[in-house]
Amino acid sequence: MQAFAKSNAFVRFIITAGSLYFLLYLIYQFVVKRYTYYDQAFIGFIINSADVVLMDIGYKTFKVLQDHDYQVIGIDGSNGVWVGSNCNAITLFTLFAVFIIAYPGNQKHKFWFVPLGIIIIHVINILRVVALAMIANAYPHYLNFNHTFTFTFLVYSFIFGLWMLWVNKFASEPTKPYKEHKVI
Repeated sequence: MQAFAKSNAFVRFIITAGSLYFLLYLIYQFVVKRYTYYDQAFIGFIINSADVVLMDIGYKTFKVLQDHDYQVIGIDGSNGVWVGSNCNAITLFTLFAVFIIAYPGNQKHKFWFVPLGIIIIHVINILRVVALAMIANAYPHYLNFNHTFTFTFLVYSFIFGLWMLWVNKFASEPTKPYKEHKVI
């Protein structure tokens, strides 16, 4: 079995990615979430960023505190949207980073591609919260569907697109063209 895993790139990728994701998941669940306020601080940053965007495009907003941190963002006249730890995209950052780290490729490119990808995913998540707040204001009966299906599909599709960009553009060094040598 070990020889098969070493010789098969797909199996090696699945084992590496699965093991790394599982390890990071355990650290997140049993250390970060339990003993730090990292989740709450991150949610507060997302809500404050979404608030800035909503106010910049002309909406009057509100934020609701829960446990000394913002948990709800909304447009006046709506119920707003609740942002929980499952909505902060930390698991998506981890999933993206694990896929890039586990996939073969130039380590030099991984050092800039992973942080850039995480920043892009974070911005998309903030825009997702903005859009959900706008939906909660204008079409509250569509909020659950859009949260569960539309934005889940869009965010995961975008992450898949980033991964495909990595695979097709950065994962392997371009091969040098074969030069025919003349025998004299």
